[in-house]
Amino acid sequence: MMDQANRLYTAEQVRRLDRCAIEDHGIPGIDLMERAGAAVFEAVRQLFPDARRYLVLCGGGNNGGDGYIVARLAMEAGIPVDVCALRDPAELGGDAALAAGRWREKGGVPLAWPLEALDAYDVIVDALLGTGLDREPTGAYAEAIEAVNHANALIAAVDIPSGLHADTGVALGITVIADLTVTFIGVKRGLFTADGPDHSGDVLFDDLKTPDSIHDSESDSGILIQENIFENLLFDRPLNSHKGDYGSLAIVGSEVGMSGAVRLAGEAALRAGAGKVTIGTRPEHASLVNISCPELMVRAVTGPEDAGLLLEASDVVVAGTGLGRTDWSRAMLRACIDAGKPMVLDADGLSLLADMEPERGPRDWVLTPHPGEAGRLLGTSAREVQRDRVAAAQAIAQRYDAVAVLKGCGTVVARPDGVYAICPLGNPGMSTAGSGDVLAGVIGALLGQGLDTWQAAQAGVVAHASAGDLAASQVGQRGMLASDITNHVPAVLNGV
Repeated sequence: MMDQANRLYTAEQVRRLDRCAIEDHGIPGIDLMERAGAAVFEAVRQLFPDARRYLVLCGGGNNGGDGYIVARLAMEAGIPVDVCALRDPAELGGDAALAAGRWREKGGVPLAWPLEALDAYDVIVDALLGTGLDREPTGAYAEAIEAVNHANALIAAVDIPSGLHADTGVALGITVIADLTVTFIGVKRGLFTADGPDHSGDVLFDDLKTPDSIHDSESDSGILIQENIFENLLFDRPLNSHKGDYGSLAIVGSEVGMSGAVRLAGEAALRAGAGKVTIGTRPEHASLVNISCPELMVRAVTGPEDAGLLLEASDVVVAGTGLGRTDWSRAMLRACIDAGKPMVLDADGLSLLADMEPERGPRDWVLTPHPGEAGRLLGTSAREVQRDRVAAAQAIAQRYDAVAVLKGCGTVVARPDGVYAICPLGNPGMSTAGSGDVLAGVIGALLGQGLDTWQAAQAGVVAHASAGDLAASQVGQRGMLASDITNHVPAVLNGV
């Protein structure tokens, strides 16, 4: 059974999980709120043990109710704590009112906003706005969020940082930048993509002691891809094996002036375990591509006939890297699609594909767009794609009957049936030319080693991101090269 911390939900799905716990399993809502407040309080105490003075910012609704419980528990533990109520506790209803009442029974007296001297606090608990937020914070809430972000204190968010959209991960205007987020019942997918990682800090999940059957009631949850995904997909190689057992890849691309793209993809594929890699590229630079990597084979490809011979002898095709948008480029892409082999399509190949619509392609293919390319595939803009990255990846997968890999912060992998996964790894140093070429080569290599498109896409994204994190740990994020990522791929895949 899947660990509940690895399942991703929308805000509406979590609300249904909450109702299921209360209505179908008889767990009182105030008990769930008490458990949530306790989870935040214990996390803050464990992760910030030197904090001596707390401030809890409480809004209305259940998020504020959680905050009152945190404050009460701090009082009971003898920790100095203040509560700033942006909504009068007397105006609260339901479980939030109960929580605020229990805090007041302990002697709690709310402070009013605005507060001066937030720097007097070691920890600020953000219990202002919850997962139902769908518009930009305004008024006193916006003022409080901005003040929190400028305070010299550690910030712990209750369930989700205030101002962050729970489904899309988009910061809706001014948004809390937390050091820690403790999320409940179901993990909100917005914490891990788009602006989510910049605002959430370390994310801890607590299921509030709810039974697994509650979570199983939402069958269309997403997946948080795990770093150890390779353990169940890649196995020790038998001694009695040869290069043909691990896939013969054809990498087709690189118009004149862009020879580095296929070079990067080719070496990445070899580093990811491909048995053989042959590059098909323009005659003008065919003799130069493998000078520094003699393990790559190269063929000059002038037209579809040359490409056809190369593709026929290959198990997997990687196309589009540096392909350009010329007549030669279009002819190469057409040949690759017509070959009917498992394929990874990247970069210029995606832009050309958008012009060839409708195009279903081979039965097994992976499309790896960045937001701009995703926008072209969907006939929209990169901005629109970024407004809901999961929905965009799902739309591409469905339109092209492919596994879609929407690159970016919190890379999204989606299947045509709507199932999606998000990668929580990677770093800004990977935002460098050629990084996408490396990813295409890695995914292609995994396809050649017998993984299906869904497995190869997820494993490839994690291998790429983990290698990027290793590279950043050694050379730093600023100035990282795509080849630095490639150099660490073997260590990731071999678990060393």
